[in-house]
Amino acid sequence: MKVLDRYSRQIPVIGEEGQKKIGRTSIAVFGVGGLGTLIARYVAGGGFKKLVLVDFDTVSIPDIHRQILYTSHDVGKPKAEVAARVLSAVNPEVEVVPVAEPISPDLADRIMSEVDIAVDALDNWASRHVVNAAAVRKGKALIHGAVQEWYGHVTTIIPGKTPCLEDLFGRFKALPSCAAGFCPVLGPSVGVISSLMALEVFRTALGAPALAGKLLVVDLKHMTFDIIEIEKNPNCPVCGRARGVFDRGQKFKEAL
Repeated sequence: MKVLDRYSRQIPVIGEEGQKKIGRTSIAVFGVGGLGTLIARYVAGGGFKKLVLVDFDTVSIPDIHRQILYTSHDVGKPKAEVAARVLSAVNPEVEVVPVAEPISPDLADRIMSEVDIAVDALDNWASRHVVNAAAVRKGKALIHGAVQEWYGHVTTIIPGKTPCLEDLFGRFKALPSCAAGFCPVLGPSVGVISSLMALEVFRTALGAPALAGKLLVVDLKHMTFDIIEIEKNPNCPVCGRARGVFDRGQKFKEAL
């Protein structure tokens, strides 16, 4: 199949040069759950060079209403491996690499070294902060998003230019997390937030992120979208002048 056949609907939008840029760009998706499955599907379909899928979890029945790459037949199987198989069939031209390992500073550093853009589609703040710190260390753009019930938010982190996750959320000690188990969410809400994140992946690869230095807050119960301008804190311990105050694994250990 010719490239122009597979990508003929998006090339008129981004141009042939844009498609070539995407074809040279590697993406890592940390968390292949509700947000990550749809983002990964669009990345694979879009023709990115390489897609690394990082998730240590297995498929369960409550996942299936929103995690679009899985079926009831996949229950109990590793998410990263199932997703990689499905996405390789979607687009054999994209190299899809499953990584079924727990998030750690060493793993995050290794994967950041292999890709151009990372996506935080995780469901707990301890792992998010590890991925954020690795993105800052390696100078890699990070698209972050989260969703719960009817609500969600998205931002794009460009190390050296925008606030990082520690800068933006580190001061809050009681942020929602699904790590303890039950996390209420409406399936279509996940679809909206993940689509916005996927758009930022494309835009960032093309050199034009829309949410760098901005936090998009989405309230789908009342159908409102608000953008908050966010400024970089020069004293952030991860991305500011105080960078390096924490040992690489210290923040991870404290968050557990």
